[in-house]
Amino acid sequence: MLSVLQRVSQASVTVEGEVIGRIGQGLLVLLCAEPTDSPAQADALLEKILKLRIFADENGRMNRSVQDVGGGLLVVSQFTLAADARKGNRPSFTAAAPPEHGKAMYDYFVQAARTRHPEVACGEFGANMQVALVNDGPVTIPLNIQPAQTDLAPAAR
Repeated sequence: MLSVLQRVSQASVTVEGEVIGRIGQGLLVLLCAEPTDSPAQADALLEKILKLRIFADENGRMNRSVQDVGGGLLVVSQFTLAADARKGNRPSFTAAAPPEHGKAMYDYFVQAARTRHPEVACGEFGANMQVALVNDGPVTIPLNIQPAQTDLAPAAR
């Protein structure tokens, strides 16, 4: 699973002129499922996101997590994180999960986040979304959770 986290003082997502998700201080989570992703990758990514110490403590050091500061999560699907632009001028997105699997993984991640964190807002999978944010810092962190060898099918090993 691929993600880009942005520490924000505020963020929102709009679809067809209507704000459908909004948070104050917290993390904007841009999320992309890959074809071999399973709930194990989603759970590992969520665990990392919730515990990642990228918020300032009383000494101004990045030493607190989103949970520690009571921040929100705004989760937005973004298949373009899997872009491959090595050849030509048009990126390929074949490394992203097919839409059905991508939506299933996105929905799983959002549901898991809502059971583990008090404030979770989200975008709309597959929609044309406008994302507004005030990046705090700025702090932007890419995260990539790969399937463990034991998660791979025998033919893929």
